[in-house]
Amino acid sequence: MSKGSGGREPRVVFGFHAVLARLRADPSSVIEIFLDETRQDARGKDLAAAAERAGVRLMRVPTKRLDGFYGGARHQGVVARVLMRDLGESLDEILEKVEKPLLLVLDGVTDPHNLGACLRVANAAGAHAVVAPKDRACGITPAVSKVASGAAESTPYLMVTNLARTIAEVKERNIWIVGADERAEKTLYETDLPDSIAWVFGAEGEGMRRLTRESCDLLVKIPMRGDVESLNVSVSAGVCLFESVRRRK
Repeated sequence: MSKGSGGREPRVVFGFHAVLARLRADPSSVIEIFLDETRQDARGKDLAAAAERAGVRLMRVPTKRLDGFYGGARHQGVVARVLMRDLGESLDEILEKVEKPLLLVLDGVTDPHNLGACLRVANAAGAHAVVAPKDRACGITPAVSKVASGAAESTPYLMVTNLARTIAEVKERNIWIVGADERAEKTLYETDLPDSIAWVFGAEGEGMRRLTRESCDLLVKIPMRGDVESLNVSVSAGVCLFESVRRRK
């Protein structure tokens, strides 16, 4: 099976939350930090103090230099160059170490903000990996990292060539494939969920592809009590992943 994104190559991380999260979790991986010279507020001073404690070089630079990293993206006045932790394990290697796997499969999530939010919720729920097809997925971009708030650097994200084949290989390990589908007959709360589970979600509006849907062992829907007809994919993933976590306990 395909390996996760990673490797020890430098990457740019931006935004106070993402930079501080990296500084606290793995300070040795932070090469240098660029802080807007106009940021003299408490947040800027806290970051400077944290960098000094960690022995990380922090440079005060003009706003225009920060804008140059992303052509004006919302960096909040702070950008860091970091070395990525190696997440190069294959799905097989990850699953070999886990007794009750919890996976998130995204079939068609191409928006960086949605992917970042999905990685964040997967990390929060303790999912062991996030899987997506290469031809219908977004890679780990700076925007994804910012939204993920550190999860993009700690949760394996595997982009596979053939999603149907990967799902078949996962099934061989007695992991149930459960798809979230608004057309399903039973709701999430009416369905018995196995402990070893791969949750599958499609893109908003389009849903899962037919072949992916047919590969699922179970289909469930999230009951909608109000006027809205659907939820953002990251919210749906959070509801289902944490329901799995709740039932395990």
